[in-house]
Amino acid sequence: MSLPQIVAIDALVWATWSAVVGYAARRLPRARVDHDGPLTRMRPWERGGRIYERLRIRRWKHRLPELGDAFRGGVSKRALASYDTPALERFAAETRRAELVHWAIPVIAPSFALWNPPWLLAAMAAYALVANLPCLVVQRYNRGRLVRVIERRAGRTDRPETRGQPARAARDRP
Repeated sequence: MSLPQIVAIDALVWATWSAVVGYAARRLPRARVDHDGPLTRMRPWERGGRIYERLRIRRWKHRLPELGDAFRGGVSKRALASYDTPALERFAAETRRAELVHWAIPVIAPSFALWNPPWLLAAMAAYALVANLPCLVVQRYNRGRLVRVIERRAGRTDRPETRGQPARAARDRP
């Protein structure tokens, strides 16, 4: 195969796989994403999403594509529909769903070894990282902010990443 043919196949595989993963994630029942699992739970070093502020995330997160509502019944994560607690909980669930999508998309990268030369395989792995890591970071950042607000409203401040820190209502607004 010629290089242009290989690149065309790569683009087709990425697009198809991304659509399949997005569609499958959309079909997950909310009960599957309304709580953190081993992959989506916030780690203590993330400090409830605050660690991502060092990346100046507020300056660039709006530039990322948002396809949460690409499939019927999907939810855009561009803006909150409401600031009440149930709406925040739904939005947090959608950030988990989006995070699962962006963890699952790169899983296909090793299969590119079947038809790509090594240097192009490395480029495909780099693409998987560059295309998905910012999206993962944004979802974790937003969910950290949402969870802090939800927990503060519920009166819970015993989580390790929030213990002993003063409430910052305006700053924590998602």
